[in-house]
Amino acid sequence: MKSIEQIRATFDQIFKEIGKVVVGQEEMLKHTLVSIMCNSNALLESYPGLAKTLSISTLARIMDLKFSRIQSTPDLLPSDITGTYIIEESNSGKKSFKFQPGPIFSNIVLADEINRATPKTQSALLEAMQEKQVTVGNTTYPLEQPFFVLATQNPIEQEGTYPLPEAQSDRFLLKIKVGYPSVDEELEIVNRYAEALKNINLKPVLKKDHILYLQNLTRQVPVANDLKKYAVDIVTKTRNKKGMIEYGASPRASIGLILASKALALIEGRKHVSKEDINRMAFPILRHRILLSFEAERNNLDEDSVIKQMLR
Repeated sequence: MKSIEQIRATFDQIFKEIGKVVVGQEEMLKHTLVSIMCNSNALLESYPGLAKTLSISTLARIMDLKFSRIQSTPDLLPSDITGTYIIEESNSGKKSFKFQPGPIFSNIVLADEINRATPKTQSALLEAMQEKQVTVGNTTYPLEQPFFVLATQNPIEQEGTYPLPEAQSDRFLLKIKVGYPSVDEELEIVNRYAEALKNINLKPVLKKDHILYLQNLTRQVPVANDLKKYAVDIVTKTRNKKGMIEYGASPRASIGLILASKALALIEGRKHVSKEDINRMAFPILRHRILLSFEAERNNLDEDSVIKQMLR
């Protein structure tokens, strides 16, 4: 078994490799890794041009995983994601149906602008996200492990969008908000990408079996019983805060909060979960699982402000 120092060094190497391509965005990258260590899906929300797609494709290269991208549009069909049967003719002239797998048959699937796809197409991702399998016709195909859907959405684009149903939102372990870079980071981006483009050599840091090993290790990170109760109390509070929250989070949020806190502790090279880990992960775990009341919206409160008040 690897020591905690070796694991920390592995994650430091991952961030160093990503830094060759992506400037800044440490929080977003760390939360995406948390999602991967928990064998779960993540939803990334930001304005256009903030390196969401670049970060995810770079991460796939560093982890030596098969990557595919689905560009969501209103005319995208479920079969464009899962695949379809085609008629194949043999040399003897005999015709038969052959399954042509779609882009969902990858390790990391980037569903770009997921809220631009119709509900029917969004639901084609649901089975893959939850059951790690795809059903086409009467046949069910298991997906190769590890498997994650990392979806992006744009908060300002309302034209031609279909908001994610609550049931599907709940399937994402985290909702990660991606912020603008600082002035220094933006200067570095300009220096790097507005001049002669260099060929960047990325070294794979992990293999598939290493990722599966780390996922297993994540679940073994110890959490004190009082911290488990603290995490469950936070989630329960979302159901009792009627003045601000219309609908609270499900028990899936409690499981996710403990798991994500374990992953964060492991990534940062700590042997157990702290209260600080739970407080930090409460935001991406809960922000897409609570529905604010009219009163909260009237007071110009967003999900993060309400979660911050609850943590106080």
